[in-house]
Amino acid sequence: MDDAERDDLKSGVDGENSGGSDDTGSRDGVDSSNAESEPRLEVDEALGEIGFDADESVLTRRQAEVLVLRERGVRQSKIASMLGTSRANVSSVESSARRNVEKARETVAFAEALAAPVRVSVEEGTDLYDVPKEVYDACDEAGVKVNRTAPELMKSISDAAGDAVQGREVRESLLVGVTTGGRVQVRRSAD
Repeated sequence: MDDAERDDLKSGVDGENSGGSDDTGSRDGVDSSNAESEPRLEVDEALGEIGFDADESVLTRRQAEVLVLRERGVRQSKIASMLGTSRANVSSVESSARRNVEKARETVAFAEALAAPVRVSVEEGTDLYDVPKEVYDACDEAGVKVNRTAPELMKSISDAAGDAVQGREVRESLLVGVTTGGRVQVRRSAD
């Protein structure tokens, strides 16, 4: 074996584990990196199942990998070891990924609200008990059916609005949208 072949074996250039020293702890032809390569395969499989496409996603591949592993309960220190980086880097990647996911959700919610055929502005100070009638009237006018009773609609609006609704009082202006399929969406109005 010449020096170039030895270097290839050490660096894994041929893409296969040859049983030589390749910095994964293998000795005597036994691959001890199997414990780390299996999670890598699971991550790749999970990304494939979900249909992750880095070219179409707001997430980088590394962000998606970290999120998959974290959602499966893998600690950041273990992920750092698997990816050959620091725990601080994994923490930063995860934080950025979660911010990107939240921005994507907000963008989708905005686009859906924009396209909703029914949009009802609910002003600050409105009694939550008055909102279902406004929504039902707007839906009737647009020919959209809402499959929720008034109490269900109030609870849905209150839950989605968070602290913008306290008890029966709407404390911040809201936009209630209803899709053609009858799905109710609630957004805080930007003043």
